[in-house]
Amino acid sequence: MARLELDRRNSLLVLVSALAACTAGPDASSSAESTPRTSGAIVADVGDSVLFVFQAKNGDYWFGSDDRGVYRYDGKTLVNFSTEHGLSGNSIRGIQEDAAGVVYVMTYAGIDAFDGRGHERLRESEASATGDWVLRPDDLWFTAGQDTGAVYRYDGELLHRLKFPQTAAGDAATLPRSLYPNAKFSPYDVYTIVKDSQGSLWFGTASLGVCRCDGKSFAWLPDSELHNANFGARSIVEDKDGKFWFGESSSRYSVDLRDPSAPRFVSEVGLRDPRDPQRGLIDGIISGLVDRAGVLWLASYGGGVVRYDGTSTTHYPVTDRGVPITVFSIHEDVRGVLWLGTHKAGPYKFDGEKFERFRF
Repeated sequence: MARLELDRRNSLLVLVSALAACTAGPDASSSAESTPRTSGAIVADVGDSVLFVFQAKNGDYWFGSDDRGVYRYDGKTLVNFSTEHGLSGNSIRGIQEDAAGVVYVMTYAGIDAFDGRGHERLRESEASATGDWVLRPDDLWFTAGQDTGAVYRYDGELLHRLKFPQTAAGDAATLPRSLYPNAKFSPYDVYTIVKDSQGSLWFGTASLGVCRCDGKSFAWLPDSELHNANFGARSIVEDKDGKFWFGESSSRYSVDLRDPSAPRFVSEVGLRDPRDPQRGLIDGIISGLVDRAGVLWLASYGGGVVRYDGTSTTHYPVTDRGVPITVFSIHEDVRGVLWLGTHKAGPYKFDGEKFERFRF
């Protein structure tokens, strides 16, 4: 299979662009909204910029756009919620659900909770502290936005804004201002947050690699050891063997916990280009998952999707009228069907053989 890769300079441009696409988070002085929310607007389509597709436990699909808010689809009616309907912002940067079925929509301007009756913006604690880095089973975690170097932990009542402990690598990291003089950037900015099978949290950062937090200590796998061509650690996936894939395919990693206070990351060969064993099979991995059958799926920024069942790989191009498109996220619904969020081509759905644009 031909190697799928991104030009290094273009990858850096994508890095800066995506930093502008991080969640800004609620204002520290915000309080719970008490004003009744209006219902959304019934529409016929979601438009072309759908970055996220998510299916809730009750079967509803949610589509997060880049500029039109979020859409809820129950299989019959498509409803749009935007700032006109009380949503905190129109640029969606994540969707997740808690154990009670409440859906959380992240925007530039805040995080909104939909409970089936209405929605309101989450409140932020007025006094977060380093001690708030605790891992509890039911807490939710969100990115805190561009140029913050922070994340949010939500305990069901309040958002706790947490900054990473500074590191020498973080203090030394800079953005090439000659290329991007006006870009806002913190090396600790987070692209993705994943909880592993052991309950530890993993954070994929803009330029410092990945960070593992077990609630007591932090361990870093630096960006210099990842072969992602300045793309940042956008995707973290734990496979069926308990091994990790960090935004690139040439290596996967295990964690040596013989000394829990100082975990070690051990690399092994991942998916390599058969023509050049030193290079990964697919680069620019922006999102990934392991499906209910234990199969690994890696979605790249502009090179389609790769399926790996532990033995063989299959490449699925993602195109619009024959032209490759850029993917933002991949999601498996409750029936095991795969969906893609894209930058400018709308939602895509997998039919078992190919990914195609989903039409309402």
